[in-house]
Amino acid sequence: MAFEDLRDFIAALEKQKEAVSIAQEVDWNLEAGAILRRTYELGLPAPFFQRIKGYPEGYRMFGGTLGTHRRLALAWGLDPKTNYRDLMEFYLGKKDKTIKPILVKDAPCKENIHIGEDVDLLEFPAPMLHDGDGGRYLCSWHCNISKDPDTGWVNWGMYRAMILTKNTMAGLVEPHKHIGYHHLRKYEPRDEPMPVAIAIGTDPISSLMALSAVPPGVDEVDIAGALQGKPTKLVKCETIDLEVPATSEIVIEAEIWPKERAWEGPFGEYTGYRASPRDKRPVYRVKAITHRTNPILTVSCMGVPIDDNDAPVSVTHGAEILQELRTKGQPVVDLCLYPECAGLLLAVSIKPTEANIAQRIAHIVWGTFPGRNIPYVIVLDDDIDPQNMPQVMHALASKCHPYRGIKRLEHTVGHSLLPFSNRYERLNRLGSKAYFDCTWPLDWDPSIAVPPRASFDKIYPKELQEHVVKNWKSYGFE
Repeated sequence: MAFEDLRDFIAALEKQKEAVSIAQEVDWNLEAGAILRRTYELGLPAPFFQRIKGYPEGYRMFGGTLGTHRRLALAWGLDPKTNYRDLMEFYLGKKDKTIKPILVKDAPCKENIHIGEDVDLLEFPAPMLHDGDGGRYLCSWHCNISKDPDTGWVNWGMYRAMILTKNTMAGLVEPHKHIGYHHLRKYEPRDEPMPVAIAIGTDPISSLMALSAVPPGVDEVDIAGALQGKPTKLVKCETIDLEVPATSEIVIEAEIWPKERAWEGPFGEYTGYRASPRDKRPVYRVKAITHRTNPILTVSCMGVPIDDNDAPVSVTHGAEILQELRTKGQPVVDLCLYPECAGLLLAVSIKPTEANIAQRIAHIVWGTFPGRNIPYVIVLDDDIDPQNMPQVMHALASKCHPYRGIKRLEHTVGHSLLPFSNRYERLNRLGSKAYFDCTWPLDWDPSIAVPPRASFDKIYPKELQEHVVKNWKSYGFE
């Protein structure tokens, strides 16, 4: 089923006990963030805060929208127990059947309109999410919308923004991100302000597509239509030439002006650390705000996995990499981009066809758009299930030669949020990568050199395995 808006999705989550309504008043200053962070770390339902200290009744906050694979499955209308592999295949089976959006005139996000001097970002309960953050982040789970001035390509992304004043924000606009491509390569060199719309509290699929890793030139809204099975409804902004999801809870219309910078950050990031330093970053000048009556502010309190970033990214980015390996004819069997590792570790199982094929697999991964920032790749034989972490760890420790099996690359392209990078590397976006070859060498004689794995499914005759499984309950086991 396709959810018309965030409110329908929250109702579905509550029905499945994946969300909980909190009636007690909660402080936007750290308390809401602490509650949300604890729900991630304990695997609890998403909190729906009904009363925020210092704000009128009806101004609510919701966190953890897609914080688990169960919630992602529900957003796609699937059984919440759908496994990781099937989620990837579902995404791959749908994403290319794109459906163009439709433009509507009347929209829920237009119930309240504030333009010019009437704009006040502090009307909404923007939280101080982590102790030590640079300020209150109104934009932590949302959809940034910008347009290429030359081609008309519209990008949906998710880039944090911190409140500076009642009508300005500052945010992370990095060169390797699509918003950075638009602003730093197109608008700023021309000394032109870049129009940006920020849609907060969209339907779950629109939020998911803001996190996606589709290549430049592809409109994420078309894939959102494919995943929902119907066109996404858009409505024109009031003051800039952009369209936003019509059922958004809050819409911010702004411009990023050339060469204007203000102090922003730090912020607890998806890697599980407050890794990016406070720095001068681009400024959003807000021209208008529209919102629904009794608006719901969606938030994400990123940090140690698993949270809203990790669960959906592990599926959509993993699926894109899997498709690329298949397209290039590689003998890939399966893969897993681990949400527990914040998307920094990928394991791929293959049927080796030639010596040192792990090198090719790793370089293809790093050559993909979603794989370009993955520092670690583990390449496994096909008898190892990448989704079975104990199997992967055993293969890593027992099959990867400590010297010959680990290959390192230095001076690669990195990004500013990698915790293991030093300050110079973060500021200059320098990186390093490594892959681990956990496959048996093809020139080893399987009957002599390759040791058999001493596990139930490998070291006993099939007939005996079947006999034991058949009689399992009679042995006294459940």
